[in-house]
Amino acid sequence: MRMIGSLMLGLLLSLSASAKDFQAGKEYVVLSKPQPVNSSDKIEVIEFFWYACPHCYQLEPILNSWVKDQPADVEFIRIPAVLGPHWELLARGYYTADVLGVADKIHAPLFDYLHKSRKRIRNVGDLKTFFVSQGVSEADFEKTFNSFAVVTKTNRAKQASQRYGLDSVPTLIVDGKYRTGPSIAGGNKGMFDVVNHLIGLERPSQSAEPAAAAAQ
Repeated sequence: MRMIGSLMLGLLLSLSASAKDFQAGKEYVVLSKPQPVNSSDKIEVIEFFWYACPHCYQLEPILNSWVKDQPADVEFIRIPAVLGPHWELLARGYYTADVLGVADKIHAPLFDYLHKSRKRIRNVGDLKTFFVSQGVSEADFEKTFNSFAVVTKTNRAKQASQRYGLDSVPTLIVDGKYRTGPSIAGGNKGMFDVVNHLIGLERPSQSAEPAAAAAQ
């Protein structure tokens, strides 16, 4: 029992030490103006990505594995970053798939099309050709791509990219308060270590809110 206790104490000390290694301004940034989140009872994690970004493509399998392992109190959201006019085409592609209800069928194949098959999407016609190859009709694509819903969602993504102070992708935002990415967190694995740490910081405040509401 004494040995087990020593092992547990060592593990706790190790976890505590590793958590202390993460510093605001080093492995993550504390946003000067926290942003509203979709749900008050979940810890929100946003991924900002761009389909043409090779680093985002390389992150996909690690990200998907991480998402599957998250408990019910973590909500994951994807937002296509819009850091310039030439980013808007693929952002509208993402939201076209989203509005059509085929995001799950389009997302990974579009990444593969650009990076594994080394194809290029230069304009709306190229994007339409890809969607049609995935089983979406030309009429549905054209109607949806030019729809008010897709244009609005893309504009909101552009505004969100500015509000969160994005300058590169992939970038992860935790609960509207913290920003991190592979370049400052020490690679992909380091980024998720930081994100897990930040989720841990937010979890006590999340659990305290229902208790405070019940006490009123």
